[in-house]
Amino acid sequence: MTDLYVAAGGGGDPIGTLVAARTITLDPAPPLIATYAWERPEVDPTARPLGKRDFAGLARGAGGAAAFTPATRARLPAGSTLPGLARDLPARLLLLDPAQGLSSLAHQIASMAEAAGGRIRIVDIGGDILTHGDEPTLRSPFGDAFTLAACHLTGIPTTVYVAGPGLDGEIGEQPLLERLTGRHPLTPGRGAASAAAAALAWHPSEASALWAAAVHGARGTVRTVNGTLHLTEVSPQLHHLPLQEAIGHNPVAQALLDERPATLDAAAALSHRITGIHGLEPERDRSPRQGPTACGTACGTAFLGQDEVMKTLREAADGADHVTLRYAARTLGLTWTDIPALRHVLDTDTPLLQLT
Repeated sequence: MTDLYVAAGGGGDPIGTLVAARTITLDPAPPLIATYAWERPEVDPTARPLGKRDFAGLARGAGGAAAFTPATRARLPAGSTLPGLARDLPARLLLLDPAQGLSSLAHQIASMAEAAGGRIRIVDIGGDILTHGDEPTLRSPFGDAFTLAACHLTGIPTTVYVAGPGLDGEIGEQPLLERLTGRHPLTPGRGAASAAAAALAWHPSEASALWAAAVHGARGTVRTVNGTLHLTEVSPQLHHLPLQEAIGHNPVAQALLDERPATLDAAAALSHRITGIHGLEPERDRSPRQGPTACGTACGTAFLGQDEVMKTLREAADGADHVTLRYAARTLGLTWTDIPALRHVLDTDTPLLQLT
């Protein structure tokens, strides 16, 4: 019997979901992780959740679901990090396709979970799955709410996990802890975080990288693309709560279940009505993009020197103890695909770049 893990929001959530799975169970088998193919515009210029028709080379997975392999490729102009994650994560990755609406997604999840023979475990990195819809820093509430509602419709026992409270920068650590009271959190071991190291070496995820870094002991301020976050003693924690309790916090999930919109567009419009954020628009980016700097040119990393890079990042980070590699690449006028080369220049293999 194998539980189905659902990476709540797509993007880099499968990375954190692997760490969570390694913490929740001692089963050495690769976990079964279902995920949206929903990336930031810098990865996928279509900026929408991708479906089966957007990929070549998908395999057949649990319950007849489409499964990713290292040979899978997104059909242009779409882009996806999931084939790379299928290569570098010790997990089996299944595609969640929300294009046909809530009922269809619930059927997909139910088929996967029933084929696996276990319960459903939803994993959200950061905690915006517990949004009340009015937080001023909220950016992307729709995907998580859609996941909650779909899992409820399956009727299969489901637990919700929040990893690294506040590390997605959407809801503060303290408000989340108030919503997670009364339960003893889990804390991953370093071995669980290390299982994701090969993926974090190149993936632009910030929330999963922050969580892995916190598990490895990083503390202090971190400059991310959307602002400055704090790694605290709470940051490594993995909290859990029943599905119904999570839905009780989330007004978008509640409305989805009350109104049962027939299409994805209608569901996204419902999210906009409640939160002011349209579910299918690109995630809000509060940080202006940097142009190429003196040490970050259109030539890529070929002419970057370690001392010059560190000087530029320290100045840009304005006193932060660390920066994410995604923020570092952007500050230097590079793209997320330059992250491995940038790591090479900086001679680092940690999830975050330490400045102090």
